[in-house]
This record gives sequence, C-alpha cells and structure tokens, in this order.
Amino acid sequence: MRPTANTKDGAFNTGVFEQLGSRALRAYLERELTPGRSCPMAKTILIVDDDPHILDVISFALEREGYAIQSAKDGAHALHQFASAKPDLIVLDVSMPEMDGLEVCREIRKTSDVPILFLSSKDEEIDRILGLEMGGDDYVTKPFSPRELVARIKVILKRMSPPSPEPETGVTLEHGAVKMWTDQHRVQFGAVEIDLTATEFQIVRAFLSRPQIVQDRNVIMDKAYADNIHVSDRTVDSHIRHIRTKFADAGCGSIIETVHGVGYKLGTCT
Repeated sequence: MRPTANTKDGAFNTGVFEQLGSRALRAYLERELTPGRSCPMAKTILIVDDDPHILDVISFALEREGYAIQSAKDGAHALHQFASAKPDLIVLDVSMPEMDGLEVCREIRKTSDVPILFLSSKDEEIDRILGLEMGGDDYVTKPFSPRELVARIKVILKRMSPPSPEPETGVTLEHGAVKMWTDQHRVQFGAVEIDLTATEFQIVRAFLSRPQIVQDRNVIMDKAYADNIHVSDRTVDSHIRHIRTKFADAGCGSIIETVHGVGYKLGTCT
C-alpha cells in the first residue's frame, strides 16, 4: 500500500519518485547508499509489496549490498516465491489486497521460521505488536529510510548466522529440562524441539547464560537487538509472550518468569 508521508530524515516517499521516474530514483539511491561487497554465497531476500515503486527501491538498495533478490506483488505470489526460492529473509508489506501480510506470515510460520521483517504504513503500537506476535522479527513503518531498512536486515541476518569463533561458540546451555545448542540454533524442552525466531533465540540464550539474574527490558533489548536498533518495551513483552506460548505448547510452563517492577528472570524450565 502506498504511503503518503514526507521524505525528511531520509524517509522514502513513493509519490516523489512516481513523478521523477526510475532513472531519478536510482540516481537518488546511488547517492544515499554505499555499495556493499558482493558475495559468492549471497543471501536471498524475498520482497513482497503491491507497490512497484517500493519494490524497486528496496530491490535496488539490497542489490547494492550484494544480496540476491526475489520479489512478489501480492500474497499468493509471495507464497509461491517462498516455496520456490527458499529465501533467507522476507520483507513483507502488511497492507495488501486479498491476502495481507499477516495472513502470508501465518501461512509461512506453519512450516518455516525464516526471518520476516514487516513493512507497513500503520504506525500504531498495536499494529507493531500484532505483527511481532504473528511471528515477525522486526517492523518498519512507511515512509522508511533505505539505509535503516538495510541496517535492520543486516542485524537480523547476523543473528541467524553461525557465531564467529569465540570461547562461547558451540557451548551447550542447560537449565531444568531446557537445552540449547548455540552453534546449531537449536533449543529443546525434554525431547521436544522448539522453533524460535532469531530474536526469540537470542532472548532465551540471554536468560540461559545468566539463569540466576533478573534482567530488565533494556538489558534484554541489548541482547536481542544489536547495533543500536531501538525497540519499545511493549515489543520485548510481545517476544516474551510468544516464547512462553511456544514452550507451553511443548509442556514447559515456567520458561520465563515476571519479576514485577523489575523485569524478567529464567524460570525453573520444567
């Protein structure tokens, strides 16, 4: 859906480029964005938006960073592209006709935990929380800065990549009946595998690494969102609820406990 906001602070306004045309659009982005280094094993990103100008902007910005791009103009096309292209991340517009982005996310989450970044013209907190509770990893509102969008995508993909060789690499974290293999991005409760998004995995890892410590929302955000990406307290609460639901479905009723007025701590994991 096409946004109607301005272009201050580098935010992208579709209407401006509709008038200038694709040549001016690319010239603008070439000035604004620094090209990244190409990679023989480039990550594939699926961009889903019913606005061709938005598709053009995001595609060009990400191609300059060395990513391989697939695109879709509606929900049905997105599901087809997802099945065939097997993308490493999806940029998904929320407000599309017929099948909106939330419904697309719901269908994808039935079979995959591929990272999903929602893109929407709706800036209400309830809309952001709904998108995250549906299984999204991040939420960017229109008008958006191409630089910020690229930065957020890099952060998500970095969380999904195997960690660099460090003393902590490959450790197994355990508490109660919960076990985590950090280098494999795997978590189990007993014999049940728990499918976590990249952000959820980092949050659970933070608690398992310091099982006796009460952590406030700022600490949790620092662990889950690197590179100075700021999110609201409600976003953290949403991730915690989602984590609790996934573990509860596996039979674990005490994964993360609330310490009222302070923050959260790891539960008994039983």
